[in-house]
Amino acid sequence: MMVQMFKSKIHRVKVTEANLNYVGSITIDELLMEAANILEGERVQIVNNNNGERLETYVIKGERHSGKICLNGAAARKAEVGDVLIIISYAWMDYEEAKTFKPTAVFPDEHNRIEEPK
Repeated sequence: MMVQMFKSKIHRVKVTEANLNYVGSITIDELLMEAANILEGERVQIVNNNNGERLETYVIKGERHSGKICLNGAAARKAEVGDVLIIISYAWMDYEEAKTFKPTAVFPDEHNRIEEPK
């Protein structure tokens, strides 16, 4: 049996841009992506703490150390600059693997920054 499990999240980042005139997706600072174990093109769920909106889209890699969190395309209508988001990814895994799997959670500061892993 396969189960879908919480794989990783970036907890409480602030929207820095909303670009309605883009094809779609969310752009995330490359460092945040790496720290959270999220790949470019990966499907993510976005939860907006300010208005309760939830949506799914895919990730585009943003400039490293930029702190960039940009909702693109139609997703730009779901948040405003300054809104606080939780970005969550999930993974399918075997039931036995899921019992011991440990997800990754990243907690950036108020400027969407974390320290570079050493």
